[in-house]
Amino acid sequence: MDADELLATTRAVRRRLDPSREVPIELVRECVELAVQAPAGSNVPRTRFVVIRDPAVRTAVAEIYSDIYTNSYVESAGYIGRVATADAASAEVQRRTGRSADALERALHEVGTLVLACLDGARLDGVPAFASASLLGGVLPATWSFMLAARARGLGTCWTTMHLAREREVAELLGIPFETVQQVCLTPLAFTSGPPCVPRSTRSCTGTGGTPTSRVPRPSPA
Repeated sequence: MDADELLATTRAVRRRLDPSREVPIELVRECVELAVQAPAGSNVPRTRFVVIRDPAVRTAVAEIYSDIYTNSYVESAGYIGRVATADAASAEVQRRTGRSADALERALHEVGTLVLACLDGARLDGVPAFASASLLGGVLPATWSFMLAARARGLGTCWTTMHLAREREVAELLGIPFETVQQVCLTPLAFTSGPPCVPRSTRSCTGTGGTPTSRVPRPSPA
């Protein structure tokens, strides 16, 4: 798989996660080792990865996610399945994406590996956007690199933040120092099933002078 194919086919995988195949810890280490090579602001890497494989701890984290998802998120205006769209076709894609997100809530209880990306050394609650964009934004390249490395090894991932509504509880569960380490993203890590993802058709997203002119079509839910 070349770099262009990797970038064009890495998706948020929800329904196609295959919990029946255990992910070797060696592959997890390879993904982390590649992820920490990502660029970092001021050349100070602050991203840390917590790999959760203990069944009892993993289940506890999944239960927190599920409780927030089923008792708060699904009935909220921001639920992915009811996001307003411009036409009937887009609305159907959004409904399918909602079903895909519902499947992820169940899958988190089944996959053998969860990975939590964190910002080490700071909490940014209530700080100006400049600081949060600089520091929390610094976690993004490493996490995306982790997901690309996983895809290159036949593994699926999905960026989630649902558990952050109860971040302190998760910190206590995992032994993460809440005052100095901020959680950013939780992703499942599993082999995938079904047909491979393919690049989707796109149109140019910019016009003359960089003015946005169109939206990239949404992919089918994975």
